[in-house]
Amino acid sequence: MTDVLQRIVSRRVHEPGAIAEAAANRTRAGSPFNDKGRTMIIAADHPARGANAVGGNPSAMADRGELLERLCLALERPGVTGVLATADIIDDLLLLGVLGGKTVLGSMNRTGLAGSSFEIDDRFACYDAETIERMRFDGGKTLTRICLEDPATPSVLENTAKAVNELADRKLIAMVEPFLSTWSEGRVRNDLSPDAVIKSITIASALGRSSAYTWLKLPVVDDMERVLASSTLPAVLLGGEVTDPDKAFAAWQRALTQPTVQGLVVGRSLLYPHDGDVAKAVDTAVGLL
Repeated sequence: MTDVLQRIVSRRVHEPGAIAEAAANRTRAGSPFNDKGRTMIIAADHPARGANAVGGNPSAMADRGELLERLCLALERPGVTGVLATADIIDDLLLLGVLGGKTVLGSMNRTGLAGSSFEIDDRFACYDAETIERMRFDGGKTLTRICLEDPATPSVLENTAKAVNELADRKLIAMVEPFLSTWSEGRVRNDLSPDAVIKSITIASALGRSSAYTWLKLPVVDDMERVLASSTLPAVLLGGEVTDPDKAFAAWQRALTQPTVQGLVVGRSLLYPHDGDVAKAVDTAVGLL
């Protein structure tokens, strides 16, 4: 991977316009779905919030060469439809030429840094709808944490609605990832009880002047049939960090039977599986679809 990284750095230094050129020449995905009618997106926007930990390794995702190698391996597996990431990572993948025919979703708000005192104040400082359209991507993703005790929450909701509007105006997917969150011992905790997830869904579903292009990115929790019944918006399931792969895969498989669920958007648990076998983890997830 060292030679690959050297080529990326050389092109960034001497040919910065190569990124836009690669985006312009990229073959776009005809659909967000694979041949089974499902979407399988690999997520890699965690480092932008300073969330580099996987398992007991606090800096697992901080090695960019290793992350890119794992991403390239995952993206080449059959049934994988695309990637979700910030510009720095997507630009690298464009230079590597691995995004042809893939769905590309740009992560839009990453300023709610993990562990910070301003974590809820998650401002939109990454991709915007104008750039997502210009780069010929397929949509944008927002992390929308709703903390009833934090005065930054109305701004988060307002800016999420603005992103939904601007993406919908361009007929691009607005993927909203909502959580009902609380402050506990100086840290933000997401409430993953079914009732809390339902409340987050009903709030997020209403944001913006149109829901025509809004998708939800949701955690797999208990009582998913009741949880998913709270909205008719298309949904994808997020993976999060998995401690018991067999249990997680079984939970994903059960949730995938619900009518609104279109597929999976999974990152760390597939890119950094416990046994280190990225291809096997990705193929197992694709098999659930």
